[in-house]
Amino acid sequence: MKRYFHEIVVNSDVEDRGKPILLICNHTSWWDGIWALHLNQQKFRRKFHFMMLEEQLKKNWFFKYTGGFSVQKSDRSVVESLNYAAELLENKNTLVLMFPQGKIQSMHRRAFIFEKGIERILKRTKNEVELVFEVNLVDYFSQAKPSVYLNAISYSGEYSLTAVQEAYNTFYRECIQQQEKKEV
Repeated sequence: MKRYFHEIVVNSDVEDRGKPILLICNHTSWWDGIWALHLNQQKFRRKFHFMMLEEQLKKNWFFKYTGGFSVQKSDRSVVESLNYAAELLENKNTLVLMFPQGKIQSMHRRAFIFEKGIERILKRTKNEVELVFEVNLVDYFSQAKPSVYLNAISYSGEYSLTAVQEAYNTFYRECIQQQEKKEV
């Protein structure tokens, strides 16, 4: 990644509690999954899995060999994909990445609307899961190549869709505020 980025900065004090991890991340570009993989390699070292739209997985078939599994949002098979994600989270050495807004959106948004999949996965898991929020931000400052800032925290609140969405959006705004203070 050094070929494309000036630096990749990981801002996280998440501790490894020995639980499987459900990683919730903003989806602003093609790079998000790779950045989440980088965070996993730096911080958690878990077997990496991620949910991807079926049509995108067919186009980028090689992702199925890197932990990708498909979901069709308009099909009944979405339940199977969510159940599969919950099954993966039964193994404590697993990290499952999800983009809860279900589509790529600008990082300049101030709030994300989550789809129901996160709540369904959390309700279906049979064991304790560590829910981690990741916010990826990109800035160039005075460099020709952008710097990437991977911000992550552990979430310990209620596992309802509304509570998780609200907490994620609060963390996202905090990350933006911290980013606005940076100067180079």
